Amino acid sequence: MATAPTPVPGHVVPVHALRIEQVEDLQRLQKAAQKITSILDLDQLIDNIVNDVAHSFGCVEAGIYLHDEEHGEMVLAGVHGCSVNHKGHCLKIGKEGMVGYVASTGQMRYAPDVRKDEYYVACEDSTLSEVAIPLHVGERLVGVFTASHPELDAFPRQQLRLLQALCDHVAVAVHNARRFQSERAERETMNREAQEARIMQQALLPKCSPYIPGFVISGLTVPAGAVGGDWYDFIPFPDGRWGLVLADVSGKGTAAALLMSATRGMLRSLAEACCTPGEVLTKLNSLLVEDFPAGKFVTLVYAVLDPATRNVTFANAGHLHPLFIDSQGAQFLDTERGLPLGIGCGDYSESSVHLSEGSRLVFYSDGITEAVNGDEQEYGLTRLAEHAVRPTASAVSIVDDVRAFANGCGVRDDATVVFVGVGR
Repeated sequence: MATAPTPVPGHVVPVHALRIEQVEDLQRLQKAAQKITSILDLDQLIDNIVNDVAHSFGCVEAGIYLHDEEHGEMVLAGVHGCSVNHKGHCLKIGKEGMVGYVASTGQMRYAPDVRKDEYYVACEDSTLSEVAIPLHVGERLVGVFTASHPELDAFPRQQLRLLQALCDHVAVAVHNARRFQSERAERETMNREAQEARIMQQALLPKCSPYIPGFVISGLTVPAGAVGGDWYDFIPFPDGRWGLVLADVSGKGTAAALLMSATRGMLRSLAEACCTPGEVLTKLNSLLVEDFPAGKFVTLVYAVLDPATRNVTFANAGHLHPLFIDSQGAQFLDTERGLPLGIGCGDYSESSVHLSEGSRLVFYSDGITEAVNGDEQEYGLTRLAEHAVRPTASAVSIVDDVRAFANGCGVRDDATVVFVGVGR
């Protein structure tokens, strides 16, 4: 960065020459500011700043210390030309060096002769002058910029003003880069935790479908995010019967997944006591009413399939009505009583259905029926019934049909299906 011409005794520098130099300096300042404000990688940003300033001003060294608020220190984040201090070097605010002084006062400090400055801490032997400039964003201290030169009084007033102006841009750029770095780290941590939660949640789902001669049973859940509040389960009983579960916890994400996991554990424990579906849900509800946070609830269908008689008995806790298809057509099965779990005390009635040859029974969540296409049309119950009657229908085919219907709009809610088919 050019400096103003040095006046020579008996010689008058033309005014236009001074103006040309000032314009050139301002142009360089603008160019430098544009360059640094476009960099969001903190290490790259700081390296560019210290190297560019050192080369432009012929400095012995240039460095940037960042403010560590937790420890009350200034930490060297990038340096050019220093053989003594390296990244990570710390200075106590108000106690060590010109950097510590500037950090505590918030004012630039210029030492035209470092040998006479009480705050200067020797680094390079060739250093004779040094400037330290605070980096502020509003009232917040971001860091301190330093530049050292091998000549006495090497930073004329105009250069100091230019460095201060540049440091205003540096402060904003460093602040933005640190914030970006912090937010990116938080996102990576959240993504990693979400992925771990997804793995754990997937581990709670059935590893395979039940093998029951004469029946085709399948289940599938697709969370709208990394984790979800939907789940399904197949519970084997010693007498050959099977418990079938499909549930939807209110809300989405990790909170819903935690409530899902707790509910699953309690339901399995109650189901293994061989109670009827209505008794299981009544007992489960009494536990959840005491434990669930206010405003949280679970809708759930719990059925018990007896392969020997082909009868299914189920209780419904406020969930969507199961779809039943046989030779008489499609119908949605209702029960007399059944509030969502966790809302209030109450009991749960039961309904039964006989699965004749070729019949189908489908449990599903609202992520299936409420999926929309580009025209904001819902998939709906009619499309579900039309697909479920097909000979090749399964839980997977239903979810695939919903995705094809959405046509890139995506599944907005967790989508889950349990499909029970009887062979002919």
